[in-house]
Amino acid sequence: MTISKKNVGIAITGSFCTFDKVFAQIERLVEESANVFTIFSENAQSMDTRFGNAHSFLAKAEGITGNKPILTITEAEKLGPNDLLDIIAVAPCTGNTLSKMANAITDTPVLMAVKGLLRNNKPIVIGISTNDALSNSLSNIGTLINKKNIYFIPFGQDNFINKPNSMIADYSLLIPTLEYAMDGKQIQPVVTAPD
Repeated sequence: MTISKKNVGIAITGSFCTFDKVFAQIERLVEESANVFTIFSENAQSMDTRFGNAHSFLAKAEGITGNKPILTITEAEKLGPNDLLDIIAVAPCTGNTLSKMANAITDTPVLMAVKGLLRNNKPIVIGISTNDALSNSLSNIGTLINKKNIYFIPFGQDNFINKPNSMIADYSLLIPTLEYAMDGKQIQPVVTAPD
């Protein structure tokens, strides 16, 4: 299935070092004629870091997509009952968000958006970015990878010498992963070797 003309949610959590990669993929989605809606976690929408200013990221998201970012649990809750999205990608997905998702905790706009799509049997794509993927977060990855309607952007170790437990999604595979997920398939291989 093609992403063209689909309503795609991109749910952004606080792995700020990957924002540039994710925003490049948001631009690609728009170029592919997807209607993109961004959802920001509280941290992603409010924290200024060495990677950029929170306000500028919100403005950039709206500028690329033409849609105002979804910033509250109340706004995100409407996605489910109103059946507004065809698919959502949590990209980047921090270990914290991954843990909450694996344990059905819904306390951020991102997690409410995910819950709303799962309510409607819609696919969820996860693009992990966490320093503890091969330690504390590994059990959560295992839990989610076996769940119905959950798919992963292929991921691998990003710095196995200095951060041997860290893994990150290959965000260049976001669109193919979305297209496979809309057909109910997990793109393969899921775990990739580092570049």
